[in-house]
Amino acid sequence: MKDNNFLKENNARHIWHPMGHPGKLRASDAPTIITGADGVHVTDIDDHRVVDGVGGLWNVNLGYSCDPVKLAIAAQLDRLPYYSAFAGTSNDAAIELSYTLSEWFAWEGMGRAFFTSGGSDSVETALRLARQYHKLRGEPGRTKFLSLKKGYHGTHFGGASVNGNNRFRTSYEPLLAGCRHLPAPYPYRDPNGISDPERLAQSILATAEDEIAFEGAGTIAAFIMEPILGAGGVHVPHATLMPGMRDICDRNGILMIADEVITGFGRSGDWSGSRHWNVRPDMMCLAKAITNGYFPFGATMLSDAVAEVFERAGAEGFIGHGYTYSAHPVGAAAASACLAETQRLNVKDNAASRGVQIYEGLLKLQAKHDVIGDVRGGHGLMTAIELVSDRKTKTPVTPDVGLKVQRLAYENGAMLRASGPNIIISPPLILSAADADAIIGAIEKAVSSI
Repeated sequence: MKDNNFLKENNARHIWHPMGHPGKLRASDAPTIITGADGVHVTDIDDHRVVDGVGGLWNVNLGYSCDPVKLAIAAQLDRLPYYSAFAGTSNDAAIELSYTLSEWFAWEGMGRAFFTSGGSDSVETALRLARQYHKLRGEPGRTKFLSLKKGYHGTHFGGASVNGNNRFRTSYEPLLAGCRHLPAPYPYRDPNGISDPERLAQSILATAEDEIAFEGAGTIAAFIMEPILGAGGVHVPHATLMPGMRDICDRNGILMIADEVITGFGRSGDWSGSRHWNVRPDMMCLAKAITNGYFPFGATMLSDAVAEVFERAGAEGFIGHGYTYSAHPVGAAAASACLAETQRLNVKDNAASRGVQIYEGLLKLQAKHDVIGDVRGGHGLMTAIELVSDRKTKTPVTPDVGLKVQRLAYENGAMLRASGPNIIISPPLILSAADADAIIGAIEKAVSSI
């Protein structure tokens, strides 16, 4: 291992980081170098130890000291470190995991799993299979997709196309044709001034009906949404939105894809975000917490009804899609161990309790600090504050202010994530009440200093 001086000197010199400007990271905004982690804490190269309020990237639900997953990875590496899962071969770890997932998501009716290397792969798989599904049913004209503004669905060309944030789109356009975006469930900044969440949900549903009528229902393959919008700023839709979209999809022959990459496995306070709204989707996209971040892995789940269309088809049911690392045996072993530990600890209940604690703590900070314009969350450990320079006009702060709050919070004991004017909080689900208080305290010190 190189010494600290070498690491600092070469920080961002030969590596380009996702979601960052390579010039700025190299010149003035050098990334924090994390060199260690334990429990819910991370330690940087200068031995500064903080609570990880980001949870890695929404994915380290069980923290950094989860021995069952580490041991499962080591054991699988000794036994079978890799083999292809393309049609002619399989592996026992993937078979066992597919059974576990079918049981885990039995309420949603998900009976089949297509394994991937992560969330973007899982979304791409769902979009492709949605188009193929309609071709198999004799409706090849169903090629378009509906999604929500502020939704995040990864960075592949398909995922970026249904993404609802132009930060991930404009530099790479033209993207996939036929992607239409419905209004965001964002009452704080609804362009039509609808501040009531239920009224806004009804307005979005009406817009969806109008868009489908305009495009033609027979041209639309699927609607994709996060049950709770995560990376776009933690937007919690009203309880009528997802069920309303389920009904619209059913009446128009449109598949519903639930992007559960963030909300799956307990982060939202239940085992899936869809369960909050009592919705059974046609497909689910999974990743992140499926291995606690210890191995790149994901899955696209299909309902029995969708799967049977493929399984009963002739030659055209062949799935001409996959990844070298699909159903990777090490990833599958890690996922099985992770899900067993996730259930043993019942982390969804702790996520719900600690999520309320952080949400209510941030509401108290909002009452004291005008720079906090909006607080969003209340469903598990998914929370965000939106910073404003003027609360009356809701003028957002410039991005440098968000980064300053992130830096000050880090200096005061908590790693947070700035995304424009939003500060996102998504810690591990094993967070203690004391750790939650430490996050709130770090945020208070940060916003008090700007």
